[in-house]
Amino acid sequence: MNTFTPKPADLTHDWYVIDATDVVLGRLATQAATLLRGKNKPTFAPHADSGNHVIIINASKIALTGNKLGKVLYSHSGRPGGLREDSYGDLLQRNPDRMVISAIKGMMPKNRLSKVQLDRLHVFAGAEHPHTPQKPQVFEIDQVSQQAK
Repeated sequence: MNTFTPKPADLTHDWYVIDATDVVLGRLATQAATLLRGKNKPTFAPHADSGNHVIIINASKIALTGNKLGKVLYSHSGRPGGLREDSYGDLLQRNPDRMVISAIKGMMPKNRLSKVQLDRLHVFAGAEHPHTPQKPQVFEIDQVSQQAK
């Protein structure tokens, strides 16, 4: 029995678009991380870069469950006094892209390949995106938030 190892010619990077309207943040993050890594392909190998491009639109209309509006996202600049903390409620108003990217980054493996795959993530707060020439396929997330109904 031989282990399949994809050759560089076997690796393709497809384009997917996900509408985040009324989708729970965690469900969106897991589906996007799966697409970014390329785990939906039969040629998946953990060490090979077979990931896809993922476009997320309507990030400002994402659903947060429980008490996540009070949850705090921290980042540090590396300088003294450089700790920055933003609540998810503030980020949903000002910069929803950062909240979505942070959630997806947490679902990715912690290695060098993950950085390359995260560069294929494109998040937009509105419904418009500039990647229409790539003809992205629509990826549908079936389960939407119960609170949004």
